[in-house]
Amino acid sequence: MHKTKLTILPGDGIGPEVIDAALAILDVVGNQFNLEFELQKELVGGASLDVYGEPITDAVLEKCKRSDAVLLGAVGGQKWDNLPQEKKPEKGLLRLRESLGLFSNLRPAIIFEPLADASSLKKNVIVGSDVLVVRELTGGIYFGEPRGYNNKEGYNTLRYRKNEVQRIAHVAFQLADKRNGHVTSVDKANVLDSSQFWRNIVHDVHMQYSHIPLTDMYIDNAAMQLVRDPKQFDVILTQNMFGDILSDIAAMITGSLGMLPSASIGENHALYEPVHGTAPEIAGQNIANPIAMISSVAMMLEITLNFPQAAKQINTAIDTVLNAGIRTADIVHHDSTAVSTSEMRDCIIESFKENVDYSEPSIVEETVKE
Repeated sequence: MHKTKLTILPGDGIGPEVIDAALAILDVVGNQFNLEFELQKELVGGASLDVYGEPITDAVLEKCKRSDAVLLGAVGGQKWDNLPQEKKPEKGLLRLRESLGLFSNLRPAIIFEPLADASSLKKNVIVGSDVLVVRELTGGIYFGEPRGYNNKEGYNTLRYRKNEVQRIAHVAFQLADKRNGHVTSVDKANVLDSSQFWRNIVHDVHMQYSHIPLTDMYIDNAAMQLVRDPKQFDVILTQNMFGDILSDIAAMITGSLGMLPSASIGENHALYEPVHGTAPEIAGQNIANPIAMISSVAMMLEITLNFPQAAKQINTAIDTVLNAGIRTADIVHHDSTAVSTSEMRDCIIESFKENVDYSEPSIVEETVKE
């Protein structure tokens, strides 16, 4: 039996609550599919600042590097807002991404039809949408130097190198080839030199994938089009800051940030986390939506561990629960009652257990042979 080593970083706010729910699902998956997980919990973000005075320590980074994958809840909160920039909780996440070389951030936004009414957009606009934002994660303005501010000015550097754009473009085209076969590259080439450079390199890479249609779109137009007609998009390829913005817009198409998972992938490491933040105003109340974190575990099972059947079963369980009208507070209908975080967890676990399908080639048998 292969033992998968995971580093668990619960983080701040609702992070520990959604992590605990996801780990409960993972435990059931392990039992059903004969998978063994070695878990090590560590501190990151504000939780790490409170104990160590750093948003992430070198020791934790080393443990992450020695893991098969990292699961992260969320980092940040008003408690640490007044700290210097290099000490803020989010700096721990940025350092983690950079240290692990997690250059590719995948953020799917799939519409669950039972939740279509939870979106602020009309149902006929969003149903059938299936968007994947491929965000470059370790370059651009979040990492560019020089940077700084004083009482007279503040400045950041937006810089991309050729290899950084090439590798994320390859990821986008390869994913599009497995999906609906269309890439939209989002930039601001009419204003920014760095974006014109981005566009040129993306077009160079596209020559290797000429069978896949490529569309260029300015970021402002892309933001508008994403809420006007999300079904026009398949894979959205974009730089770090633009991807940060567009993936949050995509989240509201689905009705709640609590629904969206993400994967950050590098050549040798991977991190999985929900798109949502720490939501400190509801932390500790057992009302947070755990679905994004649970879906992130499903992404880990499929991408890093290559167990697509287990991932599919989790997603089917989530869909079954939603179709049954079960909701947390963020997605509840006006005529129904919200369940707690732990109740949503238990419902998904029960659905998972009831619907495991062993009619296909058995992953259990294959795992035992290993």
